[in-house]
Amino acid sequence: MGSKNKLKRFRENEKFENVVQPSREEIVEGAYPLKGNWNKDFFKNENPIVLELGCGKGEYSVALAMQHPNKNFIGIDIKGARFWRGAKTALEEELNNVGFIRTQIELVDLLFEEGEVDEIWITFPDPQIKYKRTKHRLTNTEFLKKYKRILKSGGMVNLKTDSEFMHGYTLGLLHGEGHEIIQANHDVYKNEYSPKEVTGIQTFYEKQYLEQGKPITYIQFKIK
Repeated sequence: MGSKNKLKRFRENEKFENVVQPSREEIVEGAYPLKGNWNKDFFKNENPIVLELGCGKGEYSVALAMQHPNKNFIGIDIKGARFWRGAKTALEEELNNVGFIRTQIELVDLLFEEGEVDEIWITFPDPQIKYKRTKHRLTNTEFLKKYKRILKSGGMVNLKTDSEFMHGYTLGLLHGEGHEIIQANHDVYKNEYSPKEVTGIQTFYEKQYLEQGKPITYIQFKIK
């Protein structure tokens, strides 16, 4: 994407009513006004809140919002020029139950109050295979602690990935730490029990992975 195109998208994001772009300072200082008030001030309803972490182009958040009009969806990514597409589609489709936050995922527990979130989706994250990158792996112990803080009691986490490494790493960690695994699936398109949210939505990159013959894996779990 050219720099002119990126700048155009950044400018449009600033005008989109379904996009928020808080500064890091605002979040870290604990002064972010939407924390604890997402239902009241952003969505203006009391429906359950579902996050998609590392939402990319926002395709999954938008598709889930279409499937579930009685839930609120928030896509989070640092790359605003990417999720511009999802935000624009949501506005065009008049979807009032989906929004986007431009920030780092490591700040997620400072954006939401304890128990404010009902469910989390992690879709095709970078597996961060190198050992020195483990702190950035979105299912590591530190991230799971952050998710637990903001999730309601019994709240679910969903991991959908093309990475066998990420699938295996996460399963091992969940078993080792005693978390509750609801489903673990090594190939969602060969399993009749795969939820429609998993097989019924395919992102741009997922279609590429399937063309390459990569199996798509899925884990659903609760953090103890």
